[in-house]
Amino acid sequence: MTTLGVLHPGSMGAAVAAQARRSGAEVLWCAAGRSASSKKRAERYGLTSVHALSEMVERSDIILSLCPPAAAEDVARDVAACSYAGIYVDGNAVSPATMANISAIVQRSGAAAVDGSVIGSPPSDSKSPRLYLSGPSDALRPVAQLFDGSSVQARLLSGEIGQASALKLSYSSYQKASRALAAVAYALASDHGVEAELLDIAGGRTTSYLAETAYFPKAAARSWRWGPEMKEAAHALEEAGLPSDMADAAAAVMGRWAGLKDTSPDLALVLEELHTGPRGEPA
Repeated sequence: MTTLGVLHPGSMGAAVAAQARRSGAEVLWCAAGRSASSKKRAERYGLTSVHALSEMVERSDIILSLCPPAAAEDVARDVAACSYAGIYVDGNAVSPATMANISAIVQRSGAAAVDGSVIGSPPSDSKSPRLYLSGPSDALRPVAQLFDGSSVQARLLSGEIGQASALKLSYSSYQKASRALAAVAYALASDHGVEAELLDIAGGRTTSYLAETAYFPKAAARSWRWGPEMKEAAHALEEAGLPSDMADAAAAVMGRWAGLKDTSPDLALVLEELHTGPRGEPA
């Protein structure tokens, strides 16, 4: 039986841990310093409590860190300080550079680092999030096997440390920001009594803008008009007392495409301009 240690059983961590337990693993968690809510979740999912982190480190074949991103490096340091030498999976929404730091931290104690990212809602009978994994190939398979036959879909990436983290932030930078932007747009429409019409327009779409990569060049070629439109949107939001930061940021992004006015650029050039700014100027 594989023993998995989970740090810490929040709503995602506890649900993921429960899926590993259903697949046959023993799942440990450390109750020291955790909230009453964490304790209730751990009990509900049948996780085994240990008294100290050192005990978890001693007993675990694999440790999975699912915690607030700002705490990820400190959690890794705490585990490394206990001389952990198993497989350490960081499943947090951190940047590739932060993940590289975490990898270095745990490797100093002899552990194998795996970069993980969970995309989707907490697993249940009706929800099946994906767990992307990258890093040393010999460490990926034992982690994936923890979730065989469960609601967690483990997917192995061919790249090294940082690839899973990059995928997570690539998706969440759009998905989470677009949710917030949608709320701001709805608030502006509501202030002017046109929210029903806004929803009617939006209801005519059936796909995500994120999937429409062929439209990126068209957007870039039109950004000389769209950028000022976003500035006007920012002014309208300010007048309504609503946050205008995202509209201003969108205008700034479109400014990087200024050199592509009324052209027919290919996707590669469009993406290059996002890095360098108009006509190769530093962004």
